[in-house]
Amino acid sequence: MKRNRLSSIRWMTFISNRFSKVDGKGRTAVTSTLSSLGICFGVMALTVVISVMNGFQMEFIDAIMEISSYHIRVSDVGNGQEFESWCESNPMIVSAEPFYEAQGLMISTNGKESAALVRAVDAEVMERDAGFAREVHMVSGDFDLSDPDSIVLGNDLARTIGARVGGSVNIYALSGTTDVSLISQDRQFYVTGIFYSNYGDINSAYSFVSLEAGEKQFGSGARKIYGIKLKDSERDSIAISRISEAFPESSTQSWRSYNRTFFGALRIEKNMLMMLVFLIFVVVAINIYNGMRRMVYERREDISVLSALGGTRSQIQWVFIMKGFMTGLKGAVPGLMLGLLVTVNMEKVFLFLSKAQFWIQYFFMMIVNPANADMVQENPMFSVYANIPARMVLSEIVAIFLFGILSSLVAAGIASRQILHLTVAEVLHDD
Repeated sequence: MKRNRLSSIRWMTFISNRFSKVDGKGRTAVTSTLSSLGICFGVMALTVVISVMNGFQMEFIDAIMEISSYHIRVSDVGNGQEFESWCESNPMIVSAEPFYEAQGLMISTNGKESAALVRAVDAEVMERDAGFAREVHMVSGDFDLSDPDSIVLGNDLARTIGARVGGSVNIYALSGTTDVSLISQDRQFYVTGIFYSNYGDINSAYSFVSLEAGEKQFGSGARKIYGIKLKDSERDSIAISRISEAFPESSTQSWRSYNRTFFGALRIEKNMLMMLVFLIFVVVAINIYNGMRRMVYERREDISVLSALGGTRSQIQWVFIMKGFMTGLKGAVPGLMLGLLVTVNMEKVFLFLSKAQFWIQYFFMMIVNPANADMVQENPMFSVYANIPARMVLSEIVAIFLFGILSSLVAAGIASRQILHLTVAEVLHDD
């Protein structure tokens, strides 16, 4: 049985190769080449676009998860020291940082004001939390909360209220418990640092004070929250179930639910972009379908002869499907290699395009209007594109590669169904 199957595969492969050699010239060869090129550019474009989109999105996601939401938020744990000890002994958890947060209205000495989120964190959070330290980039001063009256501001927030390192700000209005005043002019803090992250909302709203200042200013009833960082953020459900088992009274919230709206919008954006680029494969598949139908029609005498010699309809149909597979493979493999090459060398590619555009514009300006040739400049947007932090996800790259091959397989399979409707006797009788 196995020997018969191997013989059948060898026979189909041999016939497919013979057809390919015969069709190496003429209209059929042009159609096949254009189909492979279409798949090639489709795979390359989708690989580059998705990698760039991942880079943009992951910059936002990393900043949000490392600075704002954490992987898991846990509150109402009861004994904080016991919970911290439990987290240190759990191999899934990288860090567990306590914090308080409240909404406030911040006013600088020059009278400018802005709404702000005030978060009280451990003064040594930069040493304790590597992810936080990686995403918080200091642009002025230091992340120094050793003094209870010190504060660190986001750069957009500092620009809005006109605050600088060494100056002071007042948290004029602050949400909290009943034992603290909603409005006060005594909540003075000295700016020790200004930071920047890759997410604009954090830069425009976040400020950090010490835990000691939070306990003093937010009131005795302020809710203490623990931000949990996991070794694998995708295992948040498992970690939440273990926390709930160990601390039944605790309240937990995953990064998925905390950022559901924002991450959902990013997912929709990415899916829509993928759908648009996938239209390239649809167009190529239609081209392959039409080319394969024409090939079946042109090969109807050969198909009839093969059927008369004992070839089954399914075997002959698979001959054309294998040809469609080779068309897809010839396009998908170089497309994948080109896509990876462009993605890895994104900076060099865009700098080359910038130079090329400049010299082309300069050349035509010298011909049309030489007096204004000195006004031609390089497009600054290419420098922005050159710094795009492209990120490749293996599962997505494999899916794009397989879809490029699958589109040609499906088109060839549908087109080759015409073979099932051929009548051998009629075809040979007509000849």
